[in-house]
Amino acid sequence: MKLVPNLICAGCLLAGMASAQSPVTLTIDTRSPGRAIPADFTGLSFGAVAELPNHGGAAGCLFSPTNTQLVTLFKNSGIHHLRLGGSTVDGLKAALPGRADIDSVFAFAKAADIKVLYSLRLLNGSAAEDAATAGYIWNHYRPWLDGFAIGNEPDIRRYHYPPFGTGSDASITNYSSWLAAWRKFAAAVGKAAPDAKFAAPDAAGRTWAARFARDKKNSALVAVVTQHYYVGGSPFIEGSREKIPAQEAIDKMLSPDWVARKYPSFYGQVLRPALADGLPCRLTESNDYLKGVPDASDAFASALWALDYLWWWAAHGVAGVNFHNTEWLTTDTVYLDASGNYRINPKAYAIKAFDLGAHGRVAPVSIINANGLNLTAYAAGDAANLYVTIINKEHGAGARAAAVAIVPKDISSGNVAVMFLSAPDGNVGATSGITLGGVPIANHVPWRGRWTMLHPVRNGACAVTVPAASAVVVKISTR
Repeated sequence: MKLVPNLICAGCLLAGMASAQSPVTLTIDTRSPGRAIPADFTGLSFGAVAELPNHGGAAGCLFSPTNTQLVTLFKNSGIHHLRLGGSTVDGLKAALPGRADIDSVFAFAKAADIKVLYSLRLLNGSAAEDAATAGYIWNHYRPWLDGFAIGNEPDIRRYHYPPFGTGSDASITNYSSWLAAWRKFAAAVGKAAPDAKFAAPDAAGRTWAARFARDKKNSALVAVVTQHYYVGGSPFIEGSREKIPAQEAIDKMLSPDWVARKYPSFYGQVLRPALADGLPCRLTESNDYLKGVPDASDAFASALWALDYLWWWAAHGVAGVNFHNTEWLTTDTVYLDASGNYRINPKAYAIKAFDLGAHGRVAPVSIINANGLNLTAYAAGDAANLYVTIINKEHGAGARAAAVAIVPKDISSGNVAVMFLSAPDGNVGATSGITLGGVPIANHVPWRGRWTMLHPVRNGACAVTVPAASAVVVKISTR
């Protein structure tokens, strides 16, 4: 990050914001840039069954360059990565994706300008069959291939053969036997696709990712350790099959507790050990609740949650996050509506907002928040711009706007512009009317969100008011 001494920003208060404001000061340490944010950080995850024609109500292949609505939504939403796998990669038997299905997936990838992490079968699978598929992809679609995964969630009981589980493959009973099988399949795939990289173990629990990283830290084959994480876990009221109330789910999604307790606990136990062994980590399957809570997982609250979630993991050195889609649930980022049109849920706005501000390297942010607003902030910068993302998760009665003073260090001059993520009347339960940069994300035209120019930099601080239940990306030009 090329940064120059002494940033002095002008005060830039936006008119017309909420009157009940609490002061917050953000100090950005531009002198100590952290990890670079990968260009393909933001992604979606789908089950391998989504590759098959006419699945989920799609007319033909879901992933096809002729599916212009979906291509447009991927581009407009800032989605750069597609993971294909899930439980159906091992559950598919006769209906394995054929060459035409694979052709369609990678033609879609080219049209949408994304990378694909492609999963192959392990459970009851054939190393020779996987090698043939991998060789075909490697020889035809290398520019759009991120790498290969083999199997999915091998650390759960339905994967392991009795007496340790309920699986049907006698060669897989525990971590050691799974690793032996994985190595056998990876060796076969590696011969068919020389120099291809692998992602594993796509674990559901909290111990296998670290074990795999330790075992494979010196392997040239493994490019990334992969893990799944549904933060809220089960969406049901304990002891019943009734979903938790939407407002309860919203309150938890926007609670400081998830940021202060849940994420650090998961990171410390699962991903930090893998990172310490020198391997990047990716959350290849993630979301708020497993299968979601209606009017919460598909409401504006999910956008504020997802934007915070993406930034938290980027700030902690994770290589990417893929929000999982199952055709078609309330947690989905994109979905097919009853009229046969592809639409987005609010999470897509979070992905785009992240994409706007996640350039270059993470910059540390210190926050002075004397009144305890439910607010988070993150920063990143490159040679041209410093970006600050502020998420005000205050909602409900008594929710407060934030009067934020931004104090970046060691930048001498620069223009300031902002782009707001908002819902009508600050309603975190809204499922429509959401805008980013003043406009919605559509499925038929390019997104044209607008930056609002503020006063140029001077006098030591750049101030912006962030209404309750909204977020803003602030762009400070550094040259």
